[in-house]
Amino acid sequence: MSRMALSEDHPGERAAADPIRLLAIRETPLSLDEVHRAVGDDAAGGTALFVGTVRNHDGGSDVAALGYSAHPTAEAELRRVAEKVAADFPVRALAAVHRVGTLTVGEAAVIVAVSCPHRGEAFEACRRLIDDLKHQVPLWKHQTFADGTEEWVGAC
Repeated sequence: MSRMALSEDHPGERAAADPIRLLAIRETPLSLDEVHRAVGDDAAGGTALFVGTVRNHDGGSDVAALGYSAHPTAEAELRRVAEKVAADFPVRALAAVHRVGTLTVGEAAVIVAVSCPHRGEAFEACRRLIDDLKHQVPLWKHQTFADGTEEWVGAC
């Protein structure tokens, strides 16, 4: 279904003409408020938001910090992923931001949000957005553990 097509499940509801409101890969701390504001839409009955944070452990080891790196094509790939989600769901507004650089435990690494006419659509679209971002956007994390060991993790 194109973004301007009528919803098959909810006749008379149209997806926004250009629902992609915010996409970024940045070195500065991420703002939950910024992302939430970006997906505000009076025609949306549901907004789903996901925040991925740096946890204090991985695979049984204590994590001290993470460093995220992005391939030069990461922003273009993020846009492709966002456009696909917006085409597959009746998205009113969509936002996705990912952090690069060194982060500490508890910091937000990624925030995605989607607003749709109904909550179920918003949940499904948000889940697809974070899953596709994680698997398709060329971002890598370098984990530093409390014992001094390190490891690189593929697409994050």
